[in-house]
Amino acid sequence: MQTELQITVRDMEHSAALDERVRDKVKKLEQVYPRIQSCRVVLEAPHRHKHQGKQFTVRVALTVPGKEIVVNHDHHEDVYVALRDAFNAARRQLEAYGSIQRGDVKNHSETGTPAAPPAAAE
Repeated sequence: MQTELQITVRDMEHSAALDERVRDKVKKLEQVYPRIQSCRVVLEAPHRHKHQGKQFTVRVALTVPGKEIVVNHDHHEDVYVALRDAFNAARRQLEAYGSIQRGDVKNHSETGTPAAPPAAAE
């Protein structure tokens, strides 16, 4: 893994299994977009609510050339499910960004002028 990775855990127990899962998720993101410069992941168990029990929040911040992609995935009762959902959202954003950089997505003119109609065949 060439990406600089920072994992922060707040208000919950830190575990090696959780670290390993985050590292695996980052490796998969590198397969989608290999030019990721850094990745910061924050796993947090916010204050407990009476009716909802323990809810986890995952924040993933990716630095890529020319952009920072940030995903906040809030409130799921299983930290691994919240982690999966956050990284799936990050993967979708990376795929979209990669498509734009490769030119797979057309850039529409900002002036809003329509293209000229095709010449009529005679």
